[in-house]
Amino acid sequence: MPARQLVQIVSGLLRCSPQVARQQILEGLVEVNQKQTLDTRRTLQPGDRVEVHRGEPRRAEQQPLVDRLAIRIVHEDSELLVVEKPAGLLTVPTPHREKHTLLALLARKLQHERQAARSPELFSVHRLDRDVSGLLLVARTLETAEQLREQFAERKPHRRYEAFVAGQLQPHKGTIRSFLATDDQLNRHSVPTAEQGELAITHYEVLRELSDSTHVSVTLETGRRNQIRVHLSEQGHPVLGETRYRRDLAAHPAWPWKRLALHACELGFRHPHSGRELHFHSRLPPEFKQFLKTI
Repeated sequence: MPARQLVQIVSGLLRCSPQVARQQILEGLVEVNQKQTLDTRRTLQPGDRVEVHRGEPRRAEQQPLVDRLAIRIVHEDSELLVVEKPAGLLTVPTPHREKHTLLALLARKLQHERQAARSPELFSVHRLDRDVSGLLLVARTLETAEQLREQFAERKPHRRYEAFVAGQLQPHKGTIRSFLATDDQLNRHSVPTAEQGELAITHYEVLRELSDSTHVSVTLETGRRNQIRVHLSEQGHPVLGETRYRRDLAAHPAWPWKRLALHACELGFRHPHSGRELHFHSRLPPEFKQFLKTI
């Protein structure tokens, strides 16, 4: 029997829509192999046992949604926060006005922990794509956000990612430089001149060659939307799990997860008020370790 999505199973058991099934999972009412799961994108394997509990979630599981989505605060001071974003979560709302974004859930987390009457105001400094995990910088005031954004505009922060890409990436070290534009479908692509797009510069280095894929370290000099994904896919080596750019090459039997094999693992910047140089590191997610073990 082929693997199936947990949402499909719950939807079938309850005879409800996928949207209702996702809500049941997020409310802590679903167990897989006698363990509660809140992963609405989980893929089940033959033999997995799924149970759906009617009624209210168990008291032990009634923590804020942000905790269940595993947003971890790596650093916090009076001016800013550095957090780890899980894959599957938007950084900020799109025009569809999604409620469960990292910024909104982080504000709720801080409000809950401090038992405050209202959520604090937070400001996005930069973003990660929905299906990318890793380190993100968030400001507590607009002034701090603008000062940090100036650092990013001047290409000062250090941003390193690790990824698994399709095929054998050659040469083993290099720089990809192009001008990125956006089409009518909001897809990004390289164009010939600066008049047509924004300058994008990506540095990469192969960490490990695998049988049919490559473990690569990527450092951003600029931070355009979808930059890493577009640059690598245009080289013929899309990030595994990619559904937008060269998805025909991005599928891999050992990467069943509904997320990109891309993780923001290092972030360094100068504190806008103290002037201190700060540097943070995030471990590779379990999916990455499982992929390496499988390969």
